[in-house]
Amino acid sequence: MGRLGLKIDVDTHRGMKNGVPRLLRVLKDFSVRGTFFLSIGPDNSGRAVLQLLKNPLFLKKMLKTRAPGLYGWKTALYGTLLPAPMIALSFPALVRQILDEGHEVQFHAWDHRRWQDDLPKKPEQWIEKEFAKGVCGFEKLTGRKPTAFGAPSWLIDDRVLRIAGKYPFEYLSCTRAKTPFVHVSPGLPELPSDLPCFEELDRQNDLATITGLMNDGHDHILPVHAEVEGGIFEERFRRLLKDALRMGMGITALNDLKNSLNTDRLPRRKYRMDLLPGRHSPCAV
Repeated sequence: MGRLGLKIDVDTHRGMKNGVPRLLRVLKDFSVRGTFFLSIGPDNSGRAVLQLLKNPLFLKKMLKTRAPGLYGWKTALYGTLLPAPMIALSFPALVRQILDEGHEVQFHAWDHRRWQDDLPKKPEQWIEKEFAKGVCGFEKLTGRKPTAFGAPSWLIDDRVLRIAGKYPFEYLSCTRAKTPFVHVSPGLPELPSDLPCFEELDRQNDLATITGLMNDGHDHILPVHAEVEGGIFEERFRRLLKDALRMGMGITALNDLKNSLNTDRLPRRKYRMDLLPGRHSPCAV
């Protein structure tokens, strides 16, 4: 059997405070590693109310996933009626714990919400500042530069890739695709999330769908969210890990998968944007 890479995105203050410790306990219980992609700066989740008005698919997702149970009402007010707290920067001891327990830590975002909402209409200088602030905060927390970048909500454009190419990233994880590839520009290897998120699927068959996709002998990457699998979906996540181990899969961090790739033999591909089933906005595929 192949291996299962765990790509764990931390998008909110609540996810960092409550979800990450729960996920660390789960991973410890199964003696497995994962990769935590951290949002470093402010939690402006309250700005999502604008998406409820503009995007009916976003409202449908919030209702389907029972968003208040996932994110909490306080999160829904951050950056509007409540000040936006810092996410990873608020928990330096927790970041150190992730590292001390043997997990990989990489860069996800400075301001996840603003990237998700505003990237297409922002100038290139804004993107450069988002990278600069995020990488600076990451260095403050870890004492080193990140070696990978995973874009919020799998949202990128050519400007993002051009700027990412200026950093010492060894790989990217910014797309939803079936197999690893190399971005035509900037020539960096991509480790895509090929499995669906729990919240994109019908709860009646989400486990069966994901395990069915994993049962082909190949490596796979599961997108995990601290707010989801580290929250009310924890038990389903445990069952999925148990199923993967029973199938004979190794469960690991993304850097292990990257280190086993012969990047010279990977196909070179150009991403495109598409709306996948269960998503509320297009992502890179």
